[in-house]
Amino acid sequence: MLELLAGSRAGLTLPEISRRLRLPKSSVHCLLVTLERHGYLHRNERTLRYLFGAKLFSLANMALSGLEMREIAAPYLRALSEETRLTVHLAILERSEAVLIDKVEPPGQYRLATWLGKRMDVHCTGVGKALIAYLPDEELSRLVRERGLPRHNENSIVSLRKLKEELERVRRMGFSTDDEEDEIGLRCIGVPIFDQTGKVVAALSVSGTVAQVREDNSPALAEAAKQAAASISRSLGFEGEARFGPSPAS
Repeated sequence: MLELLAGSRAGLTLPEISRRLRLPKSSVHCLLVTLERHGYLHRNERTLRYLFGAKLFSLANMALSGLEMREIAAPYLRALSEETRLTVHLAILERSEAVLIDKVEPPGQYRLATWLGKRMDVHCTGVGKALIAYLPDEELSRLVRERGLPRHNENSIVSLRKLKEELERVRRMGFSTDDEEDEIGLRCIGVPIFDQTGKVVAALSVSGTVAQVREDNSPALAEAAKQAAASISRSLGFEGEARFGPSPAS
């Protein structure tokens, strides 16, 4: 039920939740009332739609705050956001999806509809591509079999062959791109983060509108993101500088 509500920005009504989950209204109503009473959900009295309550966000933040990765990366994410004046995300790979574990927004800029704990497809997002770029072929194929390659719009990659070609480019250049592949009007540049063993354990990204992330400033943005990711990776004990690829301008 919580996962269903997480995928709906405007919230859902009791009948909608009951229908989508194929559960009796009485059972769903009992669960909703319990969650609402404890502060995990909130019902809009005008629309009768259920939305996440403040206590649920607090609970999520308590869990996320214990992640060492988030604590190590925090100062670098803030510095990257200040330098680029763009929204910066930090994500990990969990159950074949990219999950956002931190977000830094610059003041006074366009607010992206993302939140901590949001789960995203990996084939059409900057952090997603960065997270899976170094997966073994068999693991990548298994991921695609399980999740598929949903078409978000006409720009989305929907074939395994094209995805492999794209990931080869990510490994070669050291960063990934989402050129309106997840959502029209938005662009993103992602970079993998490595631990001391050379394994990709997270990815960061700089994201903005097509007016903010353009062809003329993308190389500089990619370089800034790569430097931030390299600093975080070094903090985790990684020493393989070459895996971050050449400078975008080379």
